[in-house]
Amino acid sequence: MTSPLAPEASAVRDFNRFYTRIIGALDEGLVRTPFSLTDARVVYELAQRPATEVPALRRELALDPGYLSRILSRFAADGLVERSQSPVDARRQVVTLTEAGRAAYAQLNERTQTEIEALLAGLSVPDRKRLVEAMRTIRGVLGEAVPPRAYLLRPVGPGDLGWVVHRHGVRYAEEYGWDVTFESLVARIVAEYVDQRDPGREEAWIAELDGAPVGCVFCVRRDDEVAQLRLLLVEPEARGLGIGSRLVDECLRFARRAGYREIMLWTNDVLAEARRIYEKAGFELREQAPHHSFGHDLVEQTWWRRL
Repeated sequence: MTSPLAPEASAVRDFNRFYTRIIGALDEGLVRTPFSLTDARVVYELAQRPATEVPALRRELALDPGYLSRILSRFAADGLVERSQSPVDARRQVVTLTEAGRAAYAQLNERTQTEIEALLAGLSVPDRKRLVEAMRTIRGVLGEAVPPRAYLLRPVGPGDLGWVVHRHGVRYAEEYGWDVTFESLVARIVAEYVDQRDPGREEAWIAELDGAPVGCVFCVRRDDEVAQLRLLLVEPEARGLGIGSRLVDECLRFARRAGYREIMLWTNDVLAEARRIYEKAGFELREQAPHHSFGHDLVEQTWWRRL
């Protein structure tokens, strides 16, 4: 009887064969060195700290004790490692890379980096981003803790305003079913920002993740005393990193520096995630009313905050 997981298992095995061939994992010597893939992993782990207890190394690499012992014996014979008793527990052995071992690590690291960069150089920038994101997804799905992703905030630049309109139209259509009249509204807001902007009192920011825009917010003048926060957006793949709160905080800081006494925003009650961000930032709901916009019956809300 064929397992229901057989097609997926075959796909994973096909990918494994493909990727190990691409990176040369099964070559006789990894990146033109005398080391196998397992040898290289042992060298890499030993290079991460001054000294390593053998049991800890075995757990980290999930290697058979006898197999690891044979590798370390060979490394010792080649002058790559030194072995001694642990100062904490004499029953345990400690392994340290020698100067020759660290030179071998440096060569492995440099050649591996060069080969991976050569592989990436043949791809377009969007394809490189897709590749890295797919790898992060694989690590996360299979249960490995993925390191936090760094993002940056910057003022809007060439091409960003078109991105703001486009992504608002796509996101609100996909997530809430709103029609093109919403995208039209966003386009008018953006055009008004460009045509009437007061540089000292109005600003807009883009959030970038892995070199690509994933969020935005605008701070514009409502009147001499009141600023308005507009067009807050964070793409789904960037949510959970605190980007939305950071964009709102940046808007608040700018509004204070610009001399406004209050800041307000207009939203709809269906935008629950955004509402939580506003409440966390100290905004309070003042007014709400039903209306029909963007192809739906909605409840509009205005939120205010003293600066």
